[in-house]
Amino acid sequence: MGYKEEFIEIYKENIKRPGSEKLLEWLQGTDFFTAPASTKFHGACESGLVMHSLSVYHTMVEKHFNAESDSMESFAICALLHDLCKTQFYKVSTRNVKNDETGQWEKKPYYSVEDMFPYGHGEKSVFLIERFMKLKPAEAVAIRWHMGGFDEAAKGGSFAISIAYEKYPLAVKLHLADLESTYLREKHTSTMR
Repeated sequence: MGYKEEFIEIYKENIKRPGSEKLLEWLQGTDFFTAPASTKFHGACESGLVMHSLSVYHTMVEKHFNAESDSMESFAICALLHDLCKTQFYKVSTRNVKNDETGQWEKKPYYSVEDMFPYGHGEKSVFLIERFMKLKPAEAVAIRWHMGGFDEAAKGGSFAISIAYEKYPLAVKLHLADLESTYLREKHTSTMR
């Protein structure tokens, strides 16, 4: 089973909220299933974004799901959709790179950012999801703050992230799953280095 098929299967099995069908339909009309997850780090390859989303889902469920207190629907929503902001975000460009063996200059592809809606990272994902279906407060906060200390607001000194993590365990679980997926499970998944 490919990444797209696995994503759709997990999505349909776990996310039943009103509007979820329309959101999935919209996703299938975007580059979500072929887009990279980054320009040169983890998942900087075709389908890197969906690969990363699935990795975060599996990590989050394996490491943090508690059947007594957690909702599988919330886990699926947060993990599968946390980086929705990266749809229609990257474009393939080329640059000249010198081939060390031949000494010749060659055109090599690379990903560049073309953010048509510069709304922030987590904020943009929340906005895009809520165009189709309503998020619970814990889900919205988790997706908003999934970048942790890498988020621009946190870098700028905002204390809201600390309050969010204290109040919403789902936000901490998503952040930890995203970190593990990015830096441990998806190591060497870039074709652009």
